[in-house]
Amino acid sequence: MSAATPRAPGASAEALLGTAGIARRGVGSAESQRASRAWWDADADDYLAEHRADIGDVDFVWSPEALREADARLLGDVAGRRVLEVGCGSAPCSRWLATQGARPVALDLSGAMLRHARAAGEATGVPVPLVQAGAERLPFADASFDLACSAYGAVPFVADPRRVMQEVARVLRPGGRWVFAVNHPMRWVFPDDPGPDGLTVGQSYFDRTPYLEVDDAGAATYVEHHRTIGDRVRDIVAAGLVLDDIVEPEWPEGHERVWGQWSPLRGRLFPGTAIFVTHRPGG
Repeated sequence: MSAATPRAPGASAEALLGTAGIARRGVGSAESQRASRAWWDADADDYLAEHRADIGDVDFVWSPEALREADARLLGDVAGRRVLEVGCGSAPCSRWLATQGARPVALDLSGAMLRHARAAGEATGVPVPLVQAGAERLPFADASFDLACSAYGAVPFVADPRRVMQEVARVLRPGGRWVFAVNHPMRWVFPDDPGPDGLTVGQSYFDRTPYLEVDDAGAATYVEHHRTIGDRVRDIVAAGLVLDDIVEPEWPEGHERVWGQWSPLRGRLFPGTAIFVTHRPGG
């Protein structure tokens, strides 16, 4: 489904894509990218209708635990810096960065998400450059950005996350920081349920077989890839990056919002997000 495809009122992404079931099998980069583009094009309207209040229009929220860059400052000083946001969605993070004096570029695979990003830029008066591309092949010159970031964008959905790390390292200038947030790897062992049923281990942490939703023909309509903490660290190191920190946001007191699998019940017992803070050596 392209960004220009009319959407039937009330039609879910599952209905639009013909999702018929769940599968566990290997999946390569091409199929994974096709599925992610189609999914986010089909789901963009519903996702933002549900979560715009959580992520804002001009705000940088790292995670469902409501950790904000304004407080965490994981990117450091952004003023005057050229920043690449990988997997920007509707680009609220890039617009926030622009208000802090940064020069962001917002990249996403989904045309529908970028349509929302463009509209939000016009509505808020904070437009940012938008680029449609996948994270495994970034369409930018070497050493063209000072910083790079991703708040749950792209990394959990790509078949080759090591390639993403290599690509980000390539486009960063020496000394440049790359910070990305993903589902905490330990969440893989639990069902995606915010209630008591989501507290029981259902599968092995070491099973890296992708989770797929598929249509009647078995083609993927949604894909999510699992990597352990060790896998993430090895991907970072193999790309020539330095790992500075792994931030596991705690669920804050008084935060009662349920967001998909994230909830106060689960958040007070184990982490839901892992944020990897890295940099390219030199500079």
